[in-house]
Amino acid sequence: MIKKIIAGVCLIFSAAGFAQENNASPYSYYGIGDVKFKGTTENRSMGGLGILPDSIHLNLQNPATYSALKFTTYTIGASDKARTLKADDGKETANRATLDYLAVALPFNKVGFAFGLMPFTSVGYKIQDNKVDSESQIEYVRRFNGSGGINRVFFGGAYKITPKLSVGADFQYNFGQIETKSIVTLPSNAVQYPTREINESFYNGVSFNLGATYQTKLKKLNWTSSVTYSPKSTLKSTTDRDLATITLTARDAEIVQDQLATVTVKDNVDMPSVFTIGTGFGQSNKWFAGVEYTSQSSNTLGARFDNITNVDFKSVSRIAFGGYFIPKYNSYNSYLSRITYRAGLRFENTGLVINNEDINDTAFTFGAGLPLGTGFSNLNVGFEIGKKGTTKANLIQENYVNIMLSLSINDRWFAKRRYD
Repeated sequence: MIKKIIAGVCLIFSAAGFAQENNASPYSYYGIGDVKFKGTTENRSMGGLGILPDSIHLNLQNPATYSALKFTTYTIGASDKARTLKADDGKETANRATLDYLAVALPFNKVGFAFGLMPFTSVGYKIQDNKVDSESQIEYVRRFNGSGGINRVFFGGAYKITPKLSVGADFQYNFGQIETKSIVTLPSNAVQYPTREINESFYNGVSFNLGATYQTKLKKLNWTSSVTYSPKSTLKSTTDRDLATITLTARDAEIVQDQLATVTVKDNVDMPSVFTIGTGFGQSNKWFAGVEYTSQSSNTLGARFDNITNVDFKSVSRIAFGGYFIPKYNSYNSYLSRITYRAGLRFENTGLVINNEDINDTAFTFGAGLPLGTGFSNLNVGFEIGKKGTTKANLIQENYVNIMLSLSINDRWFAKRRYD
């Protein structure tokens, strides 16, 4: 009965969470939006560190860790992100709550399997741009809106080759819809009606993620190393494009005056390869500290409207430091001693260059794993405080606080009973 209740709640959360507008960043204007973090609240609270195989927590970043699980694991995570968008001429605030992942893992001795659903990218922005044409000296206003994103269903497996070495792979199906709109308004003595362009794009495609972990003893310490690789992949896209002249009412409602064109465009989006390597030291059920480096090849993604000449893409690099500490995991008289305390730092060059300025993202993270009852299930809380972008070169700086919450429920399946 409890399993049916959990499954029902998860389906309700997934239907509501993935359908909502889940971003409020002007930088999601480029490419296919902001790439979401592929990991749990536990990992994210340690700066995004995805090195550790764990017997009770599902690690979504490296499929080789599935074979380390000892229990069937259900996990669901959500977050609430508050942003302050700062520019030279002022600032605005935005807040978005999202479902981050929903997954189930099943262990079978040396083999482990996992499947689930998570967002891959997200789009959400409202931008107004006032410009003067260099030739005619006519001032015009452009408004850009965007929403949607791409989701990911995954299924993966891992095999423990030796007690020290595990390998694994994820198969991922990516799908979603992104809608963007631009409205260009000129003075009435130049052009009578504003021009509107709506792009409704549908994406689908498959991708893969390969991983390996290695653990051994170095005197009294456990040494863990991890590596993952995602080869280049392709997303197929179909875009329905609608061009029209419109009038805007006092409440910005749009009334079509003349339908100019409706076309369907099919294209492929090349997704870059990603390589991650990490290592760390610790003591089982006591503490761990590690470092992880990610490199992503550059891509040719651009804006979804006209050709923007002040934007470039280059290779992505990210480095994360983090770890955890448990005062006394088996304490009987102190709940605080059984809590897992996590913290980390993350430094990322997103690969996006605007007006010759690199768009970087840095954050400090911390959190805690709160045991539920006397079993191995736990409630995880995390906080991420960071900064993305810059106010230089007329750009926007995002200062954000992200509150993360996840539930990890563990149960033992397929165990032989000694007594009926």
